[in-house]
Amino acid sequence: MQKFLRGLNLFKTDTSNGEPGLTPAGEQYLLARAYVPEHIPTMMGLISRGRPFLIEDHLGLVKDNWLIFIGYPLETEFTPERCRGLVEQALQTYRPEILWFIGPEIPASLADTCRRRNSDEYYQLELESSKPKSSLRRVVKKAAAALAVDQTNRFTPEHQALVTEFKQRQELPPLIDALYEAMPAYLARSSTAAILNARDGSGRLAAFYVVEPAAHAFDTFVLGCYSRQNYVPHASDLLFFEMMDLARARGKSTINLGLGVNRGISRFKKKWGGLPYLKYEFCECCFTRPPARSVVDLLLEGKL
Repeated sequence: MQKFLRGLNLFKTDTSNGEPGLTPAGEQYLLARAYVPEHIPTMMGLISRGRPFLIEDHLGLVKDNWLIFIGYPLETEFTPERCRGLVEQALQTYRPEILWFIGPEIPASLADTCRRRNSDEYYQLELESSKPKSSLRRVVKKAAAALAVDQTNRFTPEHQALVTEFKQRQELPPLIDALYEAMPAYLARSSTAAILNARDGSGRLAAFYVVEPAAHAFDTFVLGCYSRQNYVPHASDLLFFEMMDLARARGKSTINLGLGVNRGISRFKKKWGGLPYLKYEFCECCFTRPPARSVVDLLLEGKL
């Protein structure tokens, strides 16, 4: 592991205060090499409340009886054989009951214990080459005449009401559902994440985006939500345009738009120039009998 760490002191020895166990040097090491949202230690640590660790150049998080292994190497090319060996090393070291694996390919050794899995792709927007169509610019201009955009880091009951309304009309995959549920705690503790709000002339919330700018090379679109009860056409397009402007102002060249999730969401991302750029595989494995509680279930219940 030392060939990757280069002598840096990355981890705190005392994490009794409940903070992620990273030194400032450790956090910068990860943020400078991040190329997927799961590499962002503050976001992953605050959402999962797990303790970060490195096995060679792979990030993981561990807490209680579970472990998250990020199968995207920070400094080397991905190979299935090496990833399998490092997953096995993590399992031997921490002996979790539940493993949550995320990477470009699921190790064959996990097939027999995988009880929940998902395949998708990350979408990425290249800001320099992105040129929204004139029709898209027109609807953004029209939305801007009806809405005002502000920025905050406080997740309020008003935001929660939009989330509740959104979830009542659309069934979400378990992981995405868990992400929405984690937002209040995440935003309350994060020093970098921001909420972009779109409000109508009466100050009512029509839509919001959560953006994480911590990674050095890119901004991350975490999630978005819009209201049907207080619907304003193209509120989401206006927020997307504002998100692009803010990323440019920070000197970022790309925005990671997250996963495709479904046809509607992937179509929206493609409309703005987002393209799939990296394969995503998720696998949840159980190593106990009877089956242990799902990591997703625990996240939804706020017990992680």
